[in-house]
Amino acid sequence: MSDTPDASSRPDGASSGPPASDGTAEGDAFPSTGTTAESDAPPSADATTERGTPGGRTAHPLARFLIRRILLAILMAWGITLVTFVLTNLVPGDPVAANLGQRALGDPAIVAQWRAEHGLDQPLWQQYAVYLQGLLQGDLGTSQQSHRPVSEDLAEYVPATLELAGAAILVSLVLGVAFGVVAALRRDRLSDHLLRLLSLIGISVPTFWLALVAFYVFFYRLQLTPGSGRVDAALGSAPPVTGLQTVDALLAGRWDIFTSAVGHLITPALVLALYTIGLLTRFTRSAVLEVLGQDYVRAARAKGLPGRVILFRYVLRSALVPIITVAGLAFGSLLSGTVLVEAIFAWPGVGQYAYKSATTLDLPAVMGVGLVVGIVYLVINLIVDVLYGVIDPRVRLQ
Repeated sequence: MSDTPDASSRPDGASSGPPASDGTAEGDAFPSTGTTAESDAPPSADATTERGTPGGRTAHPLARFLIRRILLAILMAWGITLVTFVLTNLVPGDPVAANLGQRALGDPAIVAQWRAEHGLDQPLWQQYAVYLQGLLQGDLGTSQQSHRPVSEDLAEYVPATLELAGAAILVSLVLGVAFGVVAALRRDRLSDHLLRLLSLIGISVPTFWLALVAFYVFFYRLQLTPGSGRVDAALGSAPPVTGLQTVDALLAGRWDIFTSAVGHLITPALVLALYTIGLLTRFTRSAVLEVLGQDYVRAARAKGLPGRVILFRYVLRSALVPIITVAGLAFGSLLSGTVLVEAIFAWPGVGQYAYKSATTLDLPAVMGVGLVVGIVYLVINLIVDVLYGVIDPRVRLQ
C-alpha cells in the first residue's frame, strides 16, 4: 500500500488506474464499504472552474464561439460597405449623363447643381464617410430614379425575393437530401444511376433557359400555371404585414389570394430549385457514403439496431455539416441570382430593382442592393456557423 500514490498528489484527486465499471475497488470482488480518499478529497480549483461555479466563471464554449463569430461578422460588414462603395464608384459611366436629359447636360450650371445635390462634387473618401455616417443612422440614401429612400424601395422589393428564394430552398432541401440519401443507400443500383443523372442535368442546364422553357410550356402552351406577377390582378393583394403574399394572405384569412399566390410561386420556385436540388443530391450522397463506412456505423449494425435508427441518429447527423454548408451558400446565391428568373416571370423582386438601378447608374440604389445581399450572406454564414457548433461540439472548442 505504501507504493500507491496519495489521492491528493494526483490532479483532481482522480485515480491513475482505469475506472472500475461497477464501483468496486481494483482487485476486490465486493464493493468497498469504507470511505475512500477520492470521495473525501475536495474538488480541485480546475474542476470547479470547468463546472462554471463561482470559483471560476468560465464562459460556455458555445457562448465564446458565438461571440467570436459575431465580432467577425461586424468586421466583415464594414468590409462589405467599403468594397461595395469602391466598386460602385469604379463602374464606367457618368451618373449625370444617365439621369439628366441631353438638354440639361449642355448647361454646366445644372450639371454642377445636380452633382452638388448628390454629393458627387466631393472627394471619394469624403463621399464614403458621408455614406458610412448615413448607414449608422439607417439611411441608405435616396434613389435617383424613384426619388424615394433606398430603404423604402428595398422594403418593397426584398420580401418578394425572400419568398421566392425561401420556397426554392425549401423544395431543394426536401428533395435534394432525400434523393442523396436514397442514392447512397442504393449505391451502384439503377435508382442511384438515375438520381445521379438527374442531378447532373439539374447542375448543367442554365437557369434562364429553363425559365423560358417552363414559362412557354406550362403557361403559354398548356395553360397549367398562372402567368407573371405574384398574384392575380383581379384579386388584389392582402393587407401588408410581412410583405410575403402567402403569409399575409393567411394572416388575413384570404384563401383565394393564398391559392393564387402559391400558384404563381410554384413555377419560378421549381426553376430556381432545380440547380440546388442537383447540387444537394450529389453532396448528400457523397457525405452519407463517407459516414456509412465509419466504424461506429458498423458497430451499430453489429448491435442489431434498426436501420431507421442508424440512419437518423448516426448517419444523417454526422453528414449534416457539409449539407448545411452547401444549403447556406445555395440560399445566398438564390437571393442574389434571381435577376433573369424575376425578369422572365415579371416577379417584382430585388433582382429587377438591381437591374433597373444598374442600367440607369442609380448609385445609391446599386450600393443598397449590394449591401443587402452582402449582409444576407453574412447572416446565413453566421447561422451556418452556429449550427456547426450545435451539431458538432468539436467545432466550438477549436
